[in-house]
Amino acid sequence: MNRTGSGHAPGHDHGHTVAGWTGTGMALAGSVAVGGSMVAAWYPGLVLGAGLVALSACTTWVLHLAGWGKPGGPRPPAGRGWRVRDRSAAQGHPGCVGCRLAGRGRRTAAPAATVPAAGAPACTPAVAPAATAGAGALPGAGVYGERAAGTEPAF
Repeated sequence: MNRTGSGHAPGHDHGHTVAGWTGTGMALAGSVAVGGSMVAAWYPGLVLGAGLVALSACTTWVLHLAGWGKPGGPRPPAGRGWRVRDRSAAQGHPGCVGCRLAGRGRRTAAPAATVPAAGAPACTPAVAPAATAGAGALPGAGVYGERAAGTEPAF
């Protein structure tokens, strides 16, 4: 099998990161504390262990946002080391729930200005609204399938 310099198959990415290792270690320690506290019937240990598990999720999230995590999917071979920092974390990863919770990755492009077609008067839009509905759109359907005013069927 053809392997990369890291010893892994091409296109394979385990996702080992500082955020992942830190969160896993903290969650493991919290789970061991909860298990030991259950055996010893030490109730404060249950609370402390459960708190450590919750803290591990928060710590992993903060490290991910700081660039010590990884985006979804395989990374390029040069960025697969567990100590490689992700420089794209500041913009937010597409499809990442953690980045969306932090308010990242929701940037939308500014609406495009309509430019009149050559020879058309300035008050005429360049694209007719019916042409933007799409090929499979329902008649009278607006954004997200909402019906335009006055197009409700009469029963």
